[in-house]
Amino acid sequence: MAVKLSNATLGELPVTVPVPTYDRSKLTAGIVHIGVGNFHRAHQSWYIHRLMQQGLAQDWAIVGAGVRPYDDRMRRELARQDYLSTLIELDPSDRSAEVVGSMIDYVPIEEGNGALIERMAQPDIRIVALTVTEGGYYIDPATGGFDATNPDIVHDAANPDRPKTAFGAMVAALRRRRDAAIGPFTCQCCDNLQHNGTVLRQTLISLARLSDPELADWIDTTCTFPNAMVDCIVPATGRKELALVAEFGIEDAVPVTHESFRQWVIEDDFCAGRPEWEMAGATITDDVHAFEKMKIRMLNGGHQVISDLGELLSVETISGTMEHPGIRAVFEKIEREEILPHIDAVPGFTPEAYIDLLLRRFGNPIIVDTTRRVAFDGSSRHPGFVLGSVRDGLVAGTPVEGLALAEAGWARMCFGTREDGSTIEPNDPFWDTLQAVARTARDDPRAWLEQRQTYGNLADHPRFADAFEKWLRMIWVDGTAAAMDAYLKAGVSR
Repeated sequence: MAVKLSNATLGELPVTVPVPTYDRSKLTAGIVHIGVGNFHRAHQSWYIHRLMQQGLAQDWAIVGAGVRPYDDRMRRELARQDYLSTLIELDPSDRSAEVVGSMIDYVPIEEGNGALIERMAQPDIRIVALTVTEGGYYIDPATGGFDATNPDIVHDAANPDRPKTAFGAMVAALRRRRDAAIGPFTCQCCDNLQHNGTVLRQTLISLARLSDPELADWIDTTCTFPNAMVDCIVPATGRKELALVAEFGIEDAVPVTHESFRQWVIEDDFCAGRPEWEMAGATITDDVHAFEKMKIRMLNGGHQVISDLGELLSVETISGTMEHPGIRAVFEKIEREEILPHIDAVPGFTPEAYIDLLLRRFGNPIIVDTTRRVAFDGSSRHPGFVLGSVRDGLVAGTPVEGLALAEAGWARMCFGTREDGSTIEPNDPFWDTLQAVARTARDDPRAWLEQRQTYGNLADHPRFADAFEKWLRMIWVDGTAAAMDAYLKAGVSR
């Protein structure tokens, strides 16, 4: 019979499952993390836990937080098990579990975010970190600047003491800290964004400037916003994961599965101190850019290619796309001919070696990561992960045909049906708009590229626009497999 996870039952868990060796009752908080999803618990929370297992970071425990009503379910589930989480590592040759105890509290979710503001304003909090998805930073996709017209931002600017957003809550907490002479905290982005710290800085300071320009200047000069690259494939939790944790003899309402690879590259820019993350395997550096470009362009960009094609061809999992000879071959060709030429080597990896690593990681059949999950929020992920390679290719004269095929696949997917006739349920915050444009693009492919908020001026580049139109027409007339086959048979085009 499975043992219900809690502080009191840690000694009753199977001896094969490592548990915290530190005294959790003596931990003190140092970090508030907003957005306590699976990725955070498999990544930042794990790194802190590994330090605690070494007797380090005892004053850097995590306080969870959220700003949306749906965050309350995670808070309640974690509170019932004393904020412990079971992490299950899935390797093709083995699987193992461990219990992580680096989180010690979770702020109540409430309208106006008063409790969150109050907790972040306390002097023990020296880092406020976020995992709120790539599309959650209020970026104007056409300009890359701050979107001050979003209704949530308009509300927070008019009601700075009762904000809706995480950023509004951070601004309110920093105002209290400034007024009380407590000092700033580091603002740490843990989302998959290139220059993610810089993006967070833009959002936070721009929002503060709408209501309190002097506070915005204080934040700009005293807070720090380290850039970072985060990497670990972490599937969503469903019935299979709940059954799997029970096989380890543990009753955990919110377990996390993850692959056996994990990477965190962090810019060393912390205004109020930091844990010794390097002692747990993180890379501390003054230059994150090369690491994040390799990962975002090759891994995240590659994910968009295979997930959209997989959805169209009713391939349910990412590992399944690697078993599909057409999708795998398209992925490899795009990576090697169209993305790799713009990627520099980093310590430990050449771009060629990184492709081989991705093939192994994506092909791990034990990781049940769905094409639907990976394809989610394409309106943020395609501009962030794919189109940079298109722009580099147009400037450098390298091929962009495969990337154009990937964009045509996304346009076809947003039509809302797979090639077998089954329905693709809404899978983007702007699904209705995307679907309407996709219907028009069936007969007029260039209409898709006229979404300037996504593509900017790419519609004006014939080499990309002509290829996109060719592939989308071929997909509709002959099918996705035929378009992929035509791309694979074509030579390198420039």
